[in-house]
Amino acid sequence: MTPTEPVVAFLPNGLRVVTIAMPWRQTVSLSVFIRTGSQHEPRRLNGISHVVEHMAFKGTATRDCQRINLDAERLGAEVNAHTDKDHTAFHIEGLAQDLGVFVEMLADIVLNSTFPADELERERQVILHEFTEFEEDPAGMAFQLFDRACYGQHPAGQPVIGNRANLKRFTRDDLLAYVASQYTAGNVVVAAAGHFDVSQFLRAVEAHFGGMPRGSDNAVTAPTWLGGLKLRRMAGSSQCHAVLGFRTPALDDDAHLPYVLAAALFGEGMSSPLLDEIRERRGLAYYTACSADVLPLTGQFVIEAATAPEQAEEFFVEVARLLREHADATDAVGLERARKQLTVRALRALEQPSRRLEAAVQDVYTFGHPRDTHEGLARLQAVTAAEVRGVFATMLASPAAVALAGSVPARARSRAAALFATGEGDEAAAVLG
Repeated sequence: MTPTEPVVAFLPNGLRVVTIAMPWRQTVSLSVFIRTGSQHEPRRLNGISHVVEHMAFKGTATRDCQRINLDAERLGAEVNAHTDKDHTAFHIEGLAQDLGVFVEMLADIVLNSTFPADELERERQVILHEFTEFEEDPAGMAFQLFDRACYGQHPAGQPVIGNRANLKRFTRDDLLAYVASQYTAGNVVVAAAGHFDVSQFLRAVEAHFGGMPRGSDNAVTAPTWLGGLKLRRMAGSSQCHAVLGFRTPALDDDAHLPYVLAAALFGEGMSSPLLDEIRERRGLAYYTACSADVLPLTGQFVIEAATAPEQAEEFFVEVARLLREHADATDAVGLERARKQLTVRALRALEQPSRRLEAAVQDVYTFGHPRDTHEGLARLQAVTAAEVRGVFATMLASPAAVALAGSVPARARSRAAALFATGEGDEAAAVLG
């Protein structure tokens, strides 16, 4: 069957409801999205969205944490949650016949969590263990430094997990105040995908979420791209983890499409120039990848790799050479490969409930309505080779953000700065010689 397009309904309090009909499914996926994440947090509260997500499962006015899990698992359902830079989401998946019960369950978690003080102290230790693991991971550290190089002190540069001092300091009152200010109807989307009676679902959502206060939009000013180089040497690491990238237009600007195609052309798949040259021909890295991470406020064209310290300098030289080659000429076969890969990825996403729900909700937050996947693919097909070359030329003439973590030789740092962090394309070309 052909997947249908999402449909949006509105409650009187401004809450939006997204339904995606997938009539071949016997299970249903339900999610509650709240437009609040690390980019909505003032610095003194960085990490609180993630703590709230953890603590929401620790008890409500009528159920303790054991009952929350048991109620879902007795129905064979899986309940989970995640926090990102621009949203927090709670999920449950189970039999379609239980959708009404699932709405009640997630509403209880989102609206009635009590954040017991004793549970907060226990969960604080769990999150601090998670933070230690994050802090000791060179790859994760490289991405944290990369965001800081991109956006500086803007909240978009903050890590979702926050910082150790905040995690030790948050109180129950902090969590309650944050939820009261952020978890409001105008920032909430309840979304379901599967085979179910839409009218019954809407009635259930209104019954359980209709009393939420409307609130105001959790708006954030777009960050200014800074660029530059950040470095963290980490004892015990035997590899140099590198993340480098350039600014892309945001999601609501179709000018981001050539960047998406350029990223797929440059580094998606084993036959892409990045993997073929860096890994297969030169053996400079076991893992390397390229992506265009386009978000509502901004976007990042990202190249990442883990390489041996003694090979890091050569890695940067070869990446710069490949970028310059793509600014000068476009391989027609590679471009067609990239278009096909992006098309297959988009069509596969239509078959995956969780991805469809998140994409539809992201569109609702950005555009006010879900976009048609096939129209987006048509716009992507219309991107020309000249536009793709222009993307590479623009990036080479712009200040990159570069992050290095782990075992970082001084020569690799200097070469990365000379090639990428100056924003002077002529200097990069001169270094390449």
